[in-house]
Amino acid sequence: MKYKATIIAILLSLVPAAVSSGQNMADSLLIPSAVDSTLLGKDVLKIISSSSKAKGKISQSQEIKSAFERYVRGNSSRPLSGYRIRVFYDNQQNSRAKSEYIAKTIAAAYPGIGVYRSFESPNFKVSVGDFRSKDEALKIFNDLKPQYPAAFIVKENINYPR
Repeated sequence: MKYKATIIAILLSLVPAAVSSGQNMADSLLIPSAVDSTLLGKDVLKIISSSSKAKGKISQSQEIKSAFERYVRGNSSRPLSGYRIRVFYDNQQNSRAKSEYIAKTIAAAYPGIGVYRSFESPNFKVSVGDFRSKDEALKIFNDLKPQYPAAFIVKENINYPR
């Protein structure tokens, strides 16, 4: 019993040292962060310059802006891997009408998110969104799940962000 208490005391004294060394090691590593697409389609320079905390002025030449716009337009036809939420997948006799109704309902409830109806013989499908990461899809998925309990997240080619 005395030995167990001694071992526990030694281990507990080592925990703070291990935690602090782990933090220092994590701080020294350059770990790239995940891509956040919450700013997609927005002019970041305007957001920065309109911020009340901005102390300097950022200027950008028109050539850079037009080159970036050409790049985006040129890549918009390229397939982009991402995620969608499949809310309907059925091959019943009335599946076409159901898929139309579900697509209209979701488009009205979430006007900024793309809703896609498709037919892949013999099934009608309704998918929602163009999400670049699964985390983005999960936010909407959690809202849709109570209304569409059969919904699931699928990896698909998505439309290029606008």
